[in-house]
Amino acid sequence: MGVYEPIANEEKTDLESGVMGSKNDELKKILKPASQRLVSLDVFRGITVVLMILVDDAGAFIPSINHSPWNGITLADFVMPFFLFIVGVALAFAYKRVSSEDRHEATKKAVLRTIKLFVLGLFLQGGYFHGVRSITFGVDITNIRIMGVLQRIAIAYLFMAICEIWLKNDDKFSMVDSGHALLKKYRYQLLVGFIVTLIYTILLYGVYVSDWQYAIIQDGDSSPQYFFVKCGLRGDTGPGCNAVGMIDRKILGLKHLYKRSVYKRSKQCSIAWPQNGPLPIDAPSWCQAPFDPEGLLSSVMAIVTCLIGLQFGHVIVHFKEHRNRIILWLIPSFSLLALGFSLDFFGMHMNKPLYTLSYTCVTGGAAGLLFAAIYILVDVYGFRKPTLPFEWMGIHALMIYILIGCNILPILIHGFYWRKPENNLLRLIGIGG
Repeated sequence: MGVYEPIANEEKTDLESGVMGSKNDELKKILKPASQRLVSLDVFRGITVVLMILVDDAGAFIPSINHSPWNGITLADFVMPFFLFIVGVALAFAYKRVSSEDRHEATKKAVLRTIKLFVLGLFLQGGYFHGVRSITFGVDITNIRIMGVLQRIAIAYLFMAICEIWLKNDDKFSMVDSGHALLKKYRYQLLVGFIVTLIYTILLYGVYVSDWQYAIIQDGDSSPQYFFVKCGLRGDTGPGCNAVGMIDRKILGLKHLYKRSVYKRSKQCSIAWPQNGPLPIDAPSWCQAPFDPEGLLSSVMAIVTCLIGLQFGHVIVHFKEHRNRIILWLIPSFSLLALGFSLDFFGMHMNKPLYTLSYTCVTGGAAGLLFAAIYILVDVYGFRKPTLPFEWMGIHALMIYILIGCNILPILIHGFYWRKPENNLLRLIGIGG
């Protein structure tokens, strides 16, 4: 979504254009009303796509940009929040003209889009495809992975679409001409964000996690090997005994979780840390356990990231001048960063698999700053040509994610070979192995 129109009853005259007429051209660009095409959102989406491809392909060779094994944050850990933020911004445009008479129809369309995206995620990440090196396909429904990247985006999209359709003040006589007025208009959405965050925090630190066990079948073995994980505590945020994993195990089931857990690269679980490697002799029992980084409870905070993006989109809808938009973006962005680093300093560590509050704040603030910077360069100063590739990738982000991010293109190429499956183009260029 990159096109918008200011709301007619909230357009205001540029009162500063006459006063500032003697200023230099750069200041005029900041003050003048924005154009009708929000190219910066497409560019931001395209940059995020490039970032996704970079960390997926180079992360195995450069551990510093790969996903953090547990606590901490790396370049790869910004990809998911950036996409969620962008979805939120786009939602502000998609549903800005929904009237009270159209709400039920708009809700039906939002639910339908959610189902389509969720099902697509099941197909791409549920285990139907067996990897780049395999030309077989198919998945046992009893072992299908239920959650995933697109599934998480679908859930966040649905919640924020409902908020945007139903929870906003539609009083036509209330002008949004300041940050305070903007907060007042969307106060119920912000209240939902607060309640969601509160519920997540209570569950993460208050739910009792009992002892549990899991079974795996090693290569060459016919019988499963069982592992017992001792917990019996509350408020733990380590890999083995956190409430996020416990809720997924209880609701989704161990067989439906992601098998290649990110903490397998942690110091406790790999002698080649921070890369994958053999288990240490004294490895904890949870090292080989399934854990879904896009699980149920962690997706609750993903909704908050989408909400942050939605509020940034509201700024575009209600304010015409570049300067007002930039100011109303920078203030919450720096505030979120300050809050996130403060929470991390006092013990609520940034953690992508758990999607902690500190992680939400830091990634949301970073997304806001990057979006503001791209907006200044592209929509204010008009640096279009250097960003055209990113703009194109942003417009076709879902297609690129399916073909490259989910390895569908390499798998399709792998299906053409000379006499034996090993003699394929991917092997020739060093990908198929």
